[in-house]
Amino acid sequence: MTTAAELRDTAVELAREAGALVESYAGRVGVAATKSSDVDVVTEADRAVEERIRLWLGLSRSDDAILGEEGDDVPGTSGVRWIVDPIDGTVNFLYGLPEYSVSIAAEVDGEVVAGAVLDVAKSRLYAADTDSGVATCNGVRLGVRGPAPLGQRLVLTGFSYRAEVRAVQGAAVARMLPRVRDIRRHGSCALELCHVAAGDADAYVEEGVNLWDYAAGGLVARLAGARLSVGRGAGGGDLVICAPDHGFEEFSTLVGECGFSALDWGEYPAPTRCSATRTRPVSRPDAG
Repeated sequence: MTTAAELRDTAVELAREAGALVESYAGRVGVAATKSSDVDVVTEADRAVEERIRLWLGLSRSDDAILGEEGDDVPGTSGVRWIVDPIDGTVNFLYGLPEYSVSIAAEVDGEVVAGAVLDVAKSRLYAADTDSGVATCNGVRLGVRGPAPLGQRLVLTGFSYRAEVRAVQGAAVARMLPRVRDIRRHGSCALELCHVAAGDADAYVEEGVNLWDYAAGGLVARLAGARLSVGRGAGGGDLVICAPDHGFEEFSTLVGECGFSALDWGEYPAPTRCSATRTRPVSRPDAG
């Protein structure tokens, strides 16, 4: 049986190889298609990178399942499923903004046990596995930021590609802004979660992200001392909330008060048994 540590090593290797391919497309990015709206783009690089990852997994781990943002789901028989986002932060990549990542996670029997997130532009490799129980960046152990009053917390967020959902999110952000230190929006869910893990921010909330966006970064955050919940957002999509365990309850209450969320919260279990499956199907419309 493959261990979580071995799956982490595979995810790290895949992320590095994929990152090199992403870099080879820098400066010559072309839009290949759009998805949920005219501003929700897929680049030639997204497709090429995911195809390379799928090819590698097909050759080396042919019994594993694959869930990728850009391709069809591949069934497997091993109990392992790879969750792949070839470029998280595609719009940033398209514009040359240095905040995009490769995100690769591994589930065993429906539970995320290993993951890697490569910050391509900055050469920061975040990794985590449930065997070691720790999360690292370039080999250095990560830990969340210490306690702070709500008014002194820096919050990360993001916005849907659908205009009607953005209107709801914008109103919620406007209500939250006077009650926290400030709000930032970088454009990559996977990296936002890693920023929380590294103590670079105090919390993260966003509606419209999908499993491939948060599976690896979510594990990194949880093993660094954060809690992660996925529920129904006020705009009708999946809403992810992540914050250090010591301040999670207060922040999640604020999220509700500001109008980000509906009522059906479902918290992830403890990091030693991290589930990345949901009771309802994962939707695909707002991938970043």
